[in-house]
Amino acid sequence: MTDVPMTATATANPLIAGARVAGTDVYNAAGDHLGEIYDVMLDKLTGKVAYAIMSFGGFLGLGEKYHPIPWSVLDYDTQRGGYVVPLTKEQLEAAPMYDSEGEPDWDDKAYGKRVHDYYGTMPYWMM
Repeated sequence: MTDVPMTATATANPLIAGARVAGTDVYNAAGDHLGEIYDVMLDKLTGKVAYAIMSFGGFLGLGEKYHPIPWSVLDYDTQRGGYVVPLTKEQLEAAPMYDSEGEPDWDDKAYGKRVHDYYGTMPYWMM
């Protein structure tokens, strides 16, 4: 086994319980606080994390929007104690989202493709 040097975004233990991911802050590269992780979506068959669901906007849970962000877009930053995404607030506002009225149909591959196309990532089911 070889030693891997620690980077600014690496951690000594890369594992985290899903319950602890919820509530983790999300920032952009400029350091602006964008929101927090509301939940994570797991692929039942592969066990891979497909999306982080980020809550954004609203006040005390009212008017909040939820943005599925492909997991590969997030980078954990130990200095901030949160995730960093390469998005401005305006880019996030324009991203695919849903509100408290109802979640998207997660089985709808067209919705998933729209999310991945927006972020320029490959759909998790194609990896």
